[in-house]
Amino acid sequence: MTDGYFDEPVAARYDESSADMFTPGAVEPVVDFLAELAGDGQALELAIGTGRIALPLAARGVPVHGIDMSRAMVARLRAKPGGDAIPVTIGDFATTTVDSTFSVVYLVFNTISNLTTQAAQVACFRNAAAHLSPGGYFVIEVGIPQLRQLPPGQNVVPFHVSENRWAYDIYDVATQSLSSNYVDVADGRGRFRSIPFRYAWPAEMDLMAEMAGMRPHERWDGWTREPFTHESRQHVSVWRLPG
Repeated sequence: MTDGYFDEPVAARYDESSADMFTPGAVEPVVDFLAELAGDGQALELAIGTGRIALPLAARGVPVHGIDMSRAMVARLRAKPGGDAIPVTIGDFATTTVDSTFSVVYLVFNTISNLTTQAAQVACFRNAAAHLSPGGYFVIEVGIPQLRQLPPGQNVVPFHVSENRWAYDIYDVATQSLSSNYVDVADGRGRFRSIPFRYAWPAEMDLMAEMAGMRPHERWDGWTREPFTHESRQHVSVWRLPG
């Protein structure tokens, strides 16, 4: 098993490159939301990474278990205060199982899109449902495909342009696939990195949840429960296992 697209070089700079997502303003609403759903139960984070959400959620008193394929990312979690107290199972979060059930299973920061086939995403929903106790919740945070930003006849959407860094998405609407592409220049040398994704619309995810035995519970524009509308660029969706 490899670390995939989150190998040691990526893990080493992950927290810094995603610094905006580690601020209290970005983290605390997520933790508040998840802690409310967890109640007195425990939580399972799919793709736990370096512990951006798991560590403060555990500090809130919610027992957290994680699944992640990247040993390099988990090593960064382990090196942080409290990180060695969070159990992590190494494996593909779409299929890897943990010998326990949880009040809430969650998958944040667009990570469902790292599963690049519909079959893998369906498997993820089924895996989440299999880990829920009756009445438990599955939570996903993911962006809405920005197809309206595509220029006529083109399939490229830039999302970062600076003196030494360019980043852009390439969409294929026929296959619902996209890639995020990064060009970095440092010390006169360029580095290119491309990461594949598969986007899925909220309605498609509702169908995946139904196939896994879950029902829609709530959907918001963000973690502070702003209304989800046709203008939303992301959604936080919650499905519930009956019981």
